[in-house]
Amino acid sequence: MSHYDLYAIGNALVDSEYEVSDALLQKMGISKRHMTLIDTPRRAELLAHVTHLQPRQTGGGSAGNTVVALAQLGGKAFYSCKVAHDNLGDFYVKDLQAQGVDTNLTHTRASEGQTGSCMVLVTPDAERSMCTFLGVSAELDDAALHAQDIVKSKIYYMEGYLAASPTGLSAALKGRQIAREAGVALALTLSDVSMIQFCKAGLDAMLGDGVDYLFCNQEEAQVWCGTEDLETIRSTLKKLAKIICLTRGPEGSEVLTADQSWHVPAEKVKAIDTNGAGDMFAGAFLYAVTRGYAPNQAATLGNHAAAAVASQHGNRLTLGQLSAIKAYALPPLK
Repeated sequence: MSHYDLYAIGNALVDSEYEVSDALLQKMGISKRHMTLIDTPRRAELLAHVTHLQPRQTGGGSAGNTVVALAQLGGKAFYSCKVAHDNLGDFYVKDLQAQGVDTNLTHTRASEGQTGSCMVLVTPDAERSMCTFLGVSAELDDAALHAQDIVKSKIYYMEGYLAASPTGLSAALKGRQIAREAGVALALTLSDVSMIQFCKAGLDAMLGDGVDYLFCNQEEAQVWCGTEDLETIRSTLKKLAKIICLTRGPEGSEVLTADQSWHVPAEKVKAIDTNGAGDMFAGAFLYAVTRGYAPNQAATLGNHAAAAVASQHGNRLTLGQLSAIKAYALPPLK
């Protein structure tokens, strides 16, 4: 019997979210809608531009958001990541524990360095642009893996951002091998266009001979496939995974398999902040499929949960919000 519904590996980051104008974003020299890795000097330079703004601070990281969503919905999750012995590290560990997510951080933390953080800059059109300082997360390695828990999980989930870190990629691949040999399903998110453009070899390695679940948004799919033609994109993605979740913002989502495809309409909301929406979709989708729901039903839950995130500021929903969404979006299992 599986002990965990989801075992994930990714970058542990504390998000600081700022509401900014397009003019300020341009002045800061930031690529809109995408994630950019930054070093300590660049981080100090960017922070100097927003000293007049008060950020919202939350636990973050793509896979971190996904495991928290699944746990809040009632699933059981384990998260492998790396933080330092500093205030942000303490904040991150307490946040995971409060959400009911098990983690290697109760056993292993970096003795030196800084916990990773992400400046999330949200413009009035609800787009989020991210500047990520990895800190000790850049040194994530296979010491963070709990093989005994991977083999007791239903799904092993890899964050595509790890393609930018040699040690993080190596750890993700070692976990992938452990999962595959134990018959655990594999899942991958492409994470961001920048990963496809600059770290595609790492993503290819995580895909390997194929995964069970692949998550990407339309822009990522277009860049991966080198085309905007949806039929070509669909046929290309079907070769990579057994089940593909293609999120398309206001157009909803598509779930593709070799034999079937579903278009699941989006919940109509006014988008305020898209940070974390894709992560939320993945967490809700994986919660539903591990409970026995069909892929299109899982995508319906994912759409509703992602829409709720996009219609507010912040990358997380409350337990109460998700409980209400689950009751509304999922029919009782027969």
